[in-house]
Amino acid sequence: MMKNPMLEAASLLLEKLLLISNFKLFSVCAPGGGTGRNRPYEISSFLRGDVLEVSRTHFTHYGIYLGNNRVAHLMPDILLALTNDKGRTQKVVSNKRLIPGVICKVASIRVDTVEDFAYGADILVNHLDETLKKKSLHNEEVACRAEQQLGLIHYSLLWNNCEHFVTYCRYGARISPQAEKFYETVKIIIRDQRSCLASAVVGLVSIVYTGLASYVALPALCIPFCLWMMSG
Repeated sequence: MMKNPMLEAASLLLEKLLLISNFKLFSVCAPGGGTGRNRPYEISSFLRGDVLEVSRTHFTHYGIYLGNNRVAHLMPDILLALTNDKGRTQKVVSNKRLIPGVICKVASIRVDTVEDFAYGADILVNHLDETLKKKSLHNEEVACRAEQQLGLIHYSLLWNNCEHFVTYCRYGARISPQAEKFYETVKIIIRDQRSCLASAVVGLVSIVYTGLASYVALPALCIPFCLWMMSG
């Protein structure tokens, strides 16, 4: 029985998209990943300059502890592009603000309380020291580096996320193993000409016949979106 080339290519593309879904794509913080901000934390055990790490369902977020219940962290936020009202932008960033911020690449390095930073999740302290096996700078220098970078910043999922921020402060080099893993996966996808062809064909069919139904248009939009997010 002869295989349908279009169905075969579409199936291959969907397999590649599923491969992406198994990685932690967004190294940013979104409320709702933990059990709630009311959870108490033993902040007396944190030292100024420590790297705090919180795990979510689909991502990991990092920050630098500054002391006095303050954490500096890089946070995408679309509201920063819409208003200068600090009373509004200093509130905890919701998903409605965060996701458009990631797409539009607007963010800031801001200071929040430990509770707002962690949002109920367990906190790992200096876990990156073990993961990356790198020698850290002195804690005071780490904290000072973080404080010097506070304010608006250009965001890039692969080149300038919260992991890049903390590794620069902690080790003097911008590193993001999560972003590197995602980048390698995307390269596998875009190298496959059959995936690109399937994307174009499915996109055209979805426009003509389905009015861009989300379950059909997603494969067509995924590759251009990934290329956009990969840019610096």
